[in-house]
Amino acid sequence: MHIFRRSNLVVAILVAVCLGGGVAVASSQLGGPWEVGILAGGIAIWIGLRRFINRWLQVRHPLPNSSLDWLERHVAFYRGLDSRDRRQFERAVQIALADMSFEGVAGVAVTHTLRLAVAAGIALMWFGRPGWDIPYKHTVLFYPGSFNEEFDLEDRPIFDGMMRENGPLLLSAPAVTHGWQRADGLNVVLHELAHVLDFQGSGPPGLPALLDPSSATAWKTLVDHEMEKVRNGQSILRNYAATNRAELFAVAVEQFFERPRQLKDRHKELFDALVVMFNFDPTPQR
Repeated sequence: MHIFRRSNLVVAILVAVCLGGGVAVASSQLGGPWEVGILAGGIAIWIGLRRFINRWLQVRHPLPNSSLDWLERHVAFYRGLDSRDRRQFERAVQIALADMSFEGVAGVAVTHTLRLAVAAGIALMWFGRPGWDIPYKHTVLFYPGSFNEEFDLEDRPIFDGMMRENGPLLLSAPAVTHGWQRADGLNVVLHELAHVLDFQGSGPPGLPALLDPSSATAWKTLVDHEMEKVRNGQSILRNYAATNRAELFAVAVEQFFERPRQLKDRHKELFDALVVMFNFDPTPQR
């Protein structure tokens, strides 16, 4: 994820000039001061660049040592990076922290560790695609435990995470913490972020946005084959992956980032497809 793009400045200036000029002309015709157009143009530039200004402010200073220690302990991929790539990863974490809004539900205290756990997942998934951005501006809601389809905590709570199109990202705070404690292929942050990629895609669920459209047919065939292997007990992916194509992708993403060697050994074709999709190989290099 880039802090800023030249195209953003160009668009903001064009909008500011058009809006400011229009307001100035209208004000003059009504007998008012034309200078209000300058004010309107300035407001337009601020609104257009606000996201990128927030990013710049966030990355002006390095992450605190406590955050770096957390990444070192909990993100295996980060541990294997050289100093240059570590800084790239850390900057992506900072940008995610600037972009996302975090709120607690039912008394959950939104700690820096919870925010960092989500930002680390974003940085990991977007590491090989720095030109991509998570849709702005997603809100993350932290629940005190599992919940049901109606977001209720009491009646048959079975979900640790949920992602609704154009809606907030719902996560169980305990599940977020647990997901990063060991690399077991169970990480609710990575799972739900995979669904974000589904919603960004132009096709039905299970065809994520990072997928080359020309590969859609081959991808569906591969995913259907992998779902059949899950049903037959021939897969390292957990049974939930057989629910549908979208869940197969999300479960595979968890394995891809947390247990890449195992996925590569047991599901080489699926692993290779994900390497192309995310544009990097997460297996430890040292």
